[in-house]
This record gives sequence, C-alpha cells and structure tokens, in this order.
Amino acid sequence: MSQQDKLLERLEILKAEHRDLDDAILALAQRSVPDMVQLARLKKRKLSLKDDILRLESDLLPDIIA
Repeated sequence: MSQQDKLLERLEILKAEHRDLDDAILALAQRSVPDMVQLARLKKRKLSLKDDILRLESDLLPDIIA
C-alpha cells in the first residue's frame, strides 16, 4: 500500500467520523435539556477533525511550482 493510499484511507476515516459527529451534535442539541459541556466537546472535536481533513487534503495535492 503506497503512502498516498494510506493518506486517502485515513482521509475517508476522518470524513466518516466528522459526519458521525454532525449527527451526534444534532441529536444532542435537539434534546429538551442538552448537555452543553458535551456539546462543546463534540464541536471542538469536529473542528479538530476538519483541520486534520484539510491538512491531509493539502498533503494529497501535488505541489505547484509557480
């Protein structure tokens, strides 16, 4: 398995986790009394995942020499 294949696999895992967090955040927010601490933790984790996703996508793009 090449390095690029490993990065693509990791990227898909992170995107799936990001989507799952979307669902979890939505479900938690719709409760009559949402747990604000847990909600904040999930949102922070989601932002962290987004940063990781963007970093991996950047690594996968070829460098353009201008």
